[in-house]
Formats: sequence, structure tokens, C-alpha cells
Amino acid sequence: MLELLLSVPNVDCSDTALHAIRDNQQQMAVMILNKMEEQRPHSEFAGAVDSSEFLDETTPMDVAAAYGHFDMIKLLTDRGHSITKPHPPDCYCREICKREKENEDPLTLDKKRLARYQAFSNPAHICHISSDPILKAFQLSSELTRAAVVQREWHKFYKQLSQVFFFKFLFFCYKFYKKFIDVTRFGAELIACARKADEVEHVLERKAGMVFSMNFIFPRLLLAIECKQKAFVAHPNVQQVIENKWIGEWYGWTKKSRAAKIATVFWRIPTFWFMALWVWVAPGSKRGRKWQIPVHRYISIVASYLVFLTICFLQSNVNKKNQLRGPPNTGCEVPLVIYVISFIWAAIRLCMIHGPSRYFRSRWNWYEVVMLILFIMTFIFWIASAIDVRLHDQRDLERKYWHKYDPTLVAEGTLCLATIMAFFKLIFLCQLDYNLGQLQVTLGKMIQDATKFLLLFCIIIIAFAAGLGRLYQYYDGMVQVDDESKIKIQQVSSFVDFLSTFKTLFWAIFCMSTIESADVIIENLPGESDSESIINEHAFTEGIGYFAFAGFECISVIVVLNMLIACMSNTFTAVTRNVDVEWTFARTEVYVNIMALNSLPPPFNLLPTCSEYRTIVEFVKLLFRPTKTKRARWNFKHGCYIENTAENNNEKFEEIMGLLVMRYFRKKHVESETNEIRGLRKDLNELRYLLKDALSPA
Repeated sequence: MLELLLSVPNVDCSDTALHAIRDNQQQMAVMILNKMEEQRPHSEFAGAVDSSEFLDETTPMDVAAAYGHFDMIKLLTDRGHSITKPHPPDCYCREICKREKENEDPLTLDKKRLARYQAFSNPAHICHISSDPILKAFQLSSELTRAAVVQREWHKFYKQLSQVFFFKFLFFCYKFYKKFIDVTRFGAELIACARKADEVEHVLERKAGMVFSMNFIFPRLLLAIECKQKAFVAHPNVQQVIENKWIGEWYGWTKKSRAAKIATVFWRIPTFWFMALWVWVAPGSKRGRKWQIPVHRYISIVASYLVFLTICFLQSNVNKKNQLRGPPNTGCEVPLVIYVISFIWAAIRLCMIHGPSRYFRSRWNWYEVVMLILFIMTFIFWIASAIDVRLHDQRDLERKYWHKYDPTLVAEGTLCLATIMAFFKLIFLCQLDYNLGQLQVTLGKMIQDATKFLLLFCIIIIAFAAGLGRLYQYYDGMVQVDDESKIKIQQVSSFVDFLSTFKTLFWAIFCMSTIESADVIIENLPGESDSESIINEHAFTEGIGYFAFAGFECISVIVVLNMLIACMSNTFTAVTRNVDVEWTFARTEVYVNIMALNSLPPPFNLLPTCSEYRTIVEFVKLLFRPTKTKRARWNFKHGCYIENTAENNNEKFEEIMGLLVMRYFRKKHVESETNEIRGLRKDLNELRYLLKDALSPA
């Protein structure tokens, strides 16, 4: 029938080729495309116009890629078809984007870009255009996530392209459902097809996409963490390889109970000094290599940090009854300074390895930076207090006579905050535990909700504080005496200035402000005789105060606070559904940081090692004499780094990737056949019941 129709002279093929490609009818699609070429050369590459089911300028390759027809994509590729990668929504290049935005309808342009992204990011198309599909999937996922942020009106659709797996929804003027393939899941499903640890290691050792050099064995893992590919990082195949590198040959560590692991950490406290010196002196020895495996390194770091917390506790809990002005003299100051310097050097080294951009994307890194700044401020005020005592010689001055901003007092305050943050960081060290780590991840997500609502609370408090700020200023300090009982009532300093009002409203959120805060107290006025007095009342002013105070309580406590609780409950439910992946991803970030740091725990990391010398010498050498594959670079994103354009085991990687792609599509084909068989069985069962009902006697 198709041959007969195509034999008609001047037949209009319209969008029939797109329908044949959508239904994966290869022979029919070839016949229609050949007829289109006979009628007008290169017409098969043109997009559809005025189609009832397809967007304008939809090409055959767009449809084949959008539906993931692997063989159809190969057929069209052999005929010269291709997909032009769409430009991101925030691109304003003069050659294409600027001209399109000036001449085309903006709605049509956005819909066309989204449809083109859907086709371009399909796994079947990615496997055809790239020899490294995992890298391409990571890059596309990051690009789609950025596009969702830039175009908030299309946020839902871009996020579905990037994150939602096989989610079906009706897309604008399309009359059928489309499957939006999850680019994030594609990388995880591809690595799931690996059958040997050697295959996974070859994929993780791939350097493409990570041009800057660092001492880490799995560059592709770093790229996955950089692109927030949580499903890929948390996949059991990847985690099995990472876990083997983490524990090395110490297989008994995984069999230890939680109590035994804690006991191992405390036992390490008196011994890690000896171990660190041994690793520094003889890193290549058998025992030195054993103590350098990541899990031993982590235990030593935790043991060293517990010593640091002990020093902080002793320094912060000094008896202040008879303390003199000036810096303290407890004997813990020097070890505390050395430890803080070693932590600063570890943070700088980690920032140099990962680059400032990635380093400061971590909230825990920001937390540590703030903690270290507080310790530095403490040391600075210790020095300032020592200079002040030397200049003014008031060391024996009693504390109640000190200035409110005395350097000794400021140092005590900053040390208090720094110690709190130092002990609070123990939550970060709990990330490697299965139960505590999941709670820590959930707590972090809920704190994000609280942070968002904090801005809303600030706007509400500032609004009411601005209005109530000086409403009661005139009445400040007034005392009213009852003529009969002689009871004195004093005006509460609640709404007399902005700061007092702000404090009253803030503590009112926690029900710690009294109801009398809105009372207006006026001192007794003279009466007709000396024994009489008149009590005046400013009822309107007091009414306004009560109305505003009650309005603030209703808005902040009843509405906003309960909304925050509801959002945190919703977040808790959403996180617990995927808490295993979230925790595994967070744990892997800790693994990477520990593996990337110096093998010596603080404060021994201040001692220079051979690996650091080699890195510095190599950077200086490449700075003056760059090679074809390596160059010394610097930028804000990565800091000082060595750009490495050479690739390792290219043939082996392509062989492994070919096997993974073949297994992936074979698996999808089997799943499709299984679903079709299940659907057919369901239809046959329904038909059997219908026939049974129809043939049964009445």
C-alpha cells in the first residue's frame, strides 16, 4: 500500500516519515525519505511544517532520538542525519541565539529548545555521538540543571529531563505521551552493566573531563561528585571498588562492631604519634604502607581531633575567679596554636587540590573556615591583650573594672564560640556510620529548610520592630503607684527603642516575653489635693501596641512556625525515601577528602613529605618548560593545577564502554519484550473472562 501511494506523482509526504520513525518502521521510513529526496534534494533533512502532532522544524533524527530507537538512529546517521546541540537558555551568542531571540516567537523558541534537549539527551543518541557516554551524561545533566535554574517557568520540565526516570507527561501540543529519559540515571545504569571490578576501575580511572591533575586514583569519581551524580556514585558497583581502596588489606575492619571501632579510635590516641613519625620517616616500608591506607589515616585523624578537643576543653574551662588581665597561661596555648595552624594548612591543601570553586561549595568547608577564623581571632586578641597589659600595666585589675571590649573578654568570647563549633564538628565525623550518617544527612536537609524560613522571620520581625520601635519611648522608666494599695508598677522597656523591640519580638516567638510588654504605664498626675493623684490611660496607644503584638504572634508563631514544621516534616519524609543514596554520596565525599589529604594526621601534616616536594617541583618545572600533554595552570576555579590532556588506556576504555553499551541496550530490549508479554497475557486473560461470561448459560 505504501509503495502504491508513493508511486502517485507529486504526492505530498508531509510528516509521514516522522510517524514511521516514531513507530520504528525502518523499511517504511527509508521508502518515504527516498521519495522525499526524489521530489526535492535534501528535503529529508528539513523539519516538519504545520504538523498536527509534531512541533515545527522537528527533524527525523529528533523523533528517532526522542523515542530512543537505537537502530533507527544508526540508520539515519548513515544517511547523514544529525542533531544540532541546543544552546542553553542563558546563551546570548551573536551568531545564533541573539538572532533567534530577535526574529522568532519566544514561546516557540523555548518549546523547540526543550524538545531538542529531550532528543539530544536520550541514552540511545548519547551512545551514538560519544565514545564516552558517561562523561556526556554528566555534562548534559549539569547543563539541564543550570537551564532549570535560569528558566524558572520551564523549571519542572528541565528537572524532569535531568532527574525523573521514565516519567510520563503530556507535552504541550503533542497528542501522545513521551518518555523523558533521566540523564542522571543513565550513567548509573550504564555502570550497573559492569560485571567485573576491573571494568569499573577502568571507567573510574578515566581522566576525560578532569584536566587538572591531583593525587587521586579515580578522576571520573571526582567528576561525578562535581556534577552531583548521586545515583552513579552510590551505585553498588562503584561503592565496592571505593570500599576496597578504603580498607585496603585490613578486611577485619568491616567485621568489627561499632563498639569495637570506637575502642580502636580511642586506642589510637596514645599510638598515632608514633605511627605518624614512622610514616614520615619510612613511608615506603611495609608497616608504613599499611598505616597509609585511607581507613588507618581516618582513624589517626579522628584520634588526633579528639586530642584537639581535649585541649579546647581544658583551655575553655579555666577557672576565671582569679584570672588576671592578659593572655591565659594554662600550658594549653602552644598545642592549641599548633593544632589550629595544622588545620589551616590542611584546609589550604584541600583547597589547592580541589580548587577554590569546589572547596567552597561544601557547607562543611565553610563551617570549618568560620571555626578557624574564630580561633585566629582568639589568638589575635590574646596578643592584643598582652600588648595592652605591657603598655598600661593593669594586669591585677579586678574583672568588674575591665572595659566592656577588653581584649581578654573578647578573646574569651571568640574562644567560647570556636570551642562550640569544634565540638559540633563531631557530627561531621559521624558521616561514615550507617545509622548516624543517615541521621546527619537528614538533619542537614532540614536545617536548609530552617535557613530559608529564617529570612522570612527576619522580614516579619523587622517590619513589626520598625513600627513599634519608639511607640513607648516617652513612657520609659515611668512608675505608677496605686493610691490604696501603694503597689508600684513600672513601664516595661519593651517598645522604647528598636533593639529592645527586636529583642522582645524575638523572644516572643519562644513564648518568653510577658503579656505586660504591651502595657502603657503613666506616672501619677497631681490631683486637686496633695493626698490625691490622677491615673491617666492612653488607651489608643496601648490598643495599637496590643494589636501589633498580637498580630506578630499570630503571623510568626501560628502561621510561619507551623508552616516551617510542616515543611521540615515533608523534607524528612522525602529524604528518608532516598536516604541511602544521599548518605552514600556524602560518605564518598569524606572518602575522597581523606584520600586526597596528606597521609600524616594533624599536627604532623605540617612536616613536609616527599610527595609534596614532587608536586611542587613538577609544577615549577612545567611552568617554565611545558610539554605537549602537561601544563602548569592557575585560575580561581581550580587554583594552581597541572593540566593533563593525555588519556590513559584509550583502547581498553573504548572496548569496555562498547561492552557496557551493548549490555545496556540488550537489557532494555529484554525489559521491553517482558513488558509486552505481560501486557499480552493481561489482554488474553481479560478476553478469556469476557468469552467465559458470554458463553456461560443465562
